[in-house]
Amino acid sequence: MVARPRPEAEPDIADEAPITSELTDYDYTMLASYLRLLDAESEGADWREVALIVLKADPEKDYGRAKRIYDSHIARAHWMAEWGYRHLQLEVGLEW
Repeated sequence: MVARPRPEAEPDIADEAPITSELTDYDYTMLASYLRLLDAESEGADWREVALIVLKADPEKDYGRAKRIYDSHIARAHWMAEWGYRHLQLEVGLEW
C-alpha cells in the first residue's frame, strides 16, 4: 500500500481541485472538506457561505476566484462520492 497523506481539518486550498480519474495526495488531504461541501450542498447552503467557510475563498473580495474554487471543489467532491471512494477502497484493501 502506498503511503498517503492523512485528511486535514484545515487543509491548504488550491485554486483548482484535481481533474483526473485517479486519487491524488490533495484528495486525501481534502477528504473532510469534500464531505463538508457535500453536506452543505445537501442542506441547501448558499455556495458563497460555503466557499468562505470551507474553502477560505471570499466571494466579497474576489467573486470570480471564489466561484471557480467552489465549482472545482464541489465537482471533485461529487467525483469522490461517485467514483473516488472505489479507489480508496482498493488502496486500503476494503471490500464493500
